[in-house]
Amino acid sequence: MLLVLDVGNTNTVLGVFESPIGFESAGKTARLIANWRVATIQTQTVDEYGVLFRNLFAMERVQVEEIRGIVISSVVPPMDSTLREVCERYFHVRPLFIEPGVKTGMPVQYDNPAEVGADRIVNAVAAFEKYGGPCIVVDFGTATTFDAVSKKGEYIGGVITPGIGISADALFERTARLPRVDIRKPARIIGTNTVGSMQSGLYYGYLGLVDAILERMLPELGPETKVVATGGLATLIGKDSRYISDVDDLLTLEGLRIIWERNRKTRPEDATENEGKKLRAKS
Repeated sequence: MLLVLDVGNTNTVLGVFESPIGFESAGKTARLIANWRVATIQTQTVDEYGVLFRNLFAMERVQVEEIRGIVISSVVPPMDSTLREVCERYFHVRPLFIEPGVKTGMPVQYDNPAEVGADRIVNAVAAFEKYGGPCIVVDFGTATTFDAVSKKGEYIGGVITPGIGISADALFERTARLPRVDIRKPARIIGTNTVGSMQSGLYYGYLGLVDAILERMLPELGPETKVVATGGLATLIGKDSRYISDVDDLLTLEGLRIIWERNRKTRPEDATENEGKKLRAKS
């Protein structure tokens, strides 16, 4: 089995794919058998994360011993050493981090490719693989990112905006009398109380931001461009967008699996297994 982790500033998403080794040659499709979303807490120790992951596995009856590969996309560098040790101590697997030098199969046309967040590349790889190009991925995370992929499968660049959660927090923290509100679509756009008015402003204001950016990106890519949304609030915003055609909550996990497969082909299976044996022996 393959464990994939997408470590964001607010949340970490985990997934387990069944039988990742050899599924392509057997004509099979890797199957996501479990996935979880947990808070990203930088102060948690190796053992705390290890216990958390093992408990999540136990809830879904996934055997820790069956994990033979781990791939991680992280935009929180202080977490990397902790997660690396968690993988080696609790799973006896040396993880593959998405970083410069890792084979993604996608040319990056950013001025400085190293500046592109790992999650953005992972999303772009998955979107092109699943939906073709040209395409745009809108990822609703702590920040909302818009990533463009050409018809040839090249990462062109994108747009970064504050996430809707950041906007809501700023409104609450910078005003004396406005309360913190749940982010959701209100029953009507004209609010008849403070909470309803704030929810309307946050939801429709952010929807307008998303569509305004997409409206300006699409002409540069062409009328056949697909727009795919992912991330925690993708369903909430995506359903009312004029331009988002697909909502794919698990896009990042699929991208991690695809990149792991592309790098596995350059590392023999027995070498990966030998690494695991060495780590198990050390423990």
